[in-house]
Amino acid sequence: MVLVDSRVEDLSGNTESRRGALLICLVIGFMTLLDVSIVNVALPSMQVGLDMSPTEMSWAVAGYALTFGLTLVPAGRLGDEYGRKKLIFIGLALFGITALICGGAPNAIVLVIGRLSRGIAAGLLAPQVIGLMQEMFAGSRRGKAFGYYGATVGLSTAIGPLIGGLILQAFGTAGGWRFVFYLSIPVVLVTLAFALKVLPGDEPRPVHHPLDLLGALLLGLGVLAFMLPLLQATGTHAQPQLWLFPVGAAWLVLFVIREHRLSSRDGHPLVNLKMLLIRSYSVGTMIAAAFYSGFTGIFLVITLFLQQGLKYSALEAALSTLIFTVASTGSAIISGRIVHRVGRLLVVLGSAVATIGLIALAILTSNWTGPNTALVLAAPLLVAGCGCGLVISANQTLTLRSVTRDAGVAAGVYETGQRVGVTLGTALVSALFFGELARTGGNYYAAVGLGLTGPAVLVGVAFLISLVDLLRPAPGDAPVELEAMSAVRRR
Repeated sequence: MVLVDSRVEDLSGNTESRRGALLICLVIGFMTLLDVSIVNVALPSMQVGLDMSPTEMSWAVAGYALTFGLTLVPAGRLGDEYGRKKLIFIGLALFGITALICGGAPNAIVLVIGRLSRGIAAGLLAPQVIGLMQEMFAGSRRGKAFGYYGATVGLSTAIGPLIGGLILQAFGTAGGWRFVFYLSIPVVLVTLAFALKVLPGDEPRPVHHPLDLLGALLLGLGVLAFMLPLLQATGTHAQPQLWLFPVGAAWLVLFVIREHRLSSRDGHPLVNLKMLLIRSYSVGTMIAAAFYSGFTGIFLVITLFLQQGLKYSALEAALSTLIFTVASTGSAIISGRIVHRVGRLLVVLGSAVATIGLIALAILTSNWTGPNTALVLAAPLLVAGCGCGLVISANQTLTLRSVTRDAGVAAGVYETGQRVGVTLGTALVSALFFGELARTGGNYYAAVGLGLTGPAVLVGVAFLISLVDLLRPAPGDAPVELEAMSAVRRR
């Protein structure tokens, strides 16, 4: 895990307590995001152990991402209304229970149900973590905190295959996949015990506004209609139901109309649409969606290339990308420390560097047929990792800096953009890789080159958005911290 700098201080002066709460946030973020990448390594073992069909395998992986994304915004609103500490405990308990269900699954159906429920648990936790960090820290301290969180995001995404490979090597391929899930149980128990002592108490609210259930339903249907075709668009014979895209757009339009009417009548919408008028927030959310579309697809393509094309073991393939993990983790911490001085320029530079690294990676993987492939790929992976680390923490800090109310919902919308981006990127990269593999009769070099071109283009889109935003500064969009400071002091 990422260590917390002893100089990180909270607004009320209780440094040790806030440092412990930040550590809890990092552990939770690490667990929920690790579950996305670690299962991919164990999938072949799961298929053999439970005799899973291709559809069941797809749902075991995609179901987690689907329910994760659907839960984020309603969970953020619940945290804003009823307290983040309560939601964190509920989410951790469910995350631990679903680890038992998935690890002990006697058949594929139970495993899929467990994965769907596990995604709900992750969706409950994610907006509380970001909302809590938003409330606990302000100014440069918030940048440092999000720097550590950004390092955790990069670390969990990239190190999942390594941890999965080590577990399978230790416990065997036949039943080792069960320990991929069991691994989180002791972590959850320790986190629950520690969280009870260090998390700040929920601020009492005299009035609780009811959850906008109709708004939650409309938003959920819209996100579901967009994500399902993307989740179906994998493999060489994929037939995604593209007609769901316009249906999803219609549901989202109805959602916006619903939320606007509630706001105009002094009601309590699920999402306060006024936050989308904050330029730093709306632009940052678009950057996150584009960036994560490319960022997460890198490891899928490289892992398939190394394991299937070059016959690396799961552990060898994971070790080959370890330099990306180290680079992104270090640069994310640095980014968090300097973002308040450098601003959006840091996102522009990071996305540019990441794009250059990915282009070089695509060229090398498609053309290098000599020995020591892992060593040859180290340089572009280092460059791409440094760029990605700069973007992750800086963009999150800049996106949320002007949001002082409804921090949980703001975090939920931001992370929903990430989840949709991840799903889009995975679908695109899979289609490019497997399509080229089928077209060339199994040429893995051509397939990985085209597959990595997709992430390079998507990260390049994030660069263009951030560059346009930098060149067209918006007056009056400065951070507003007073309300957040007073809210923390009242705790």
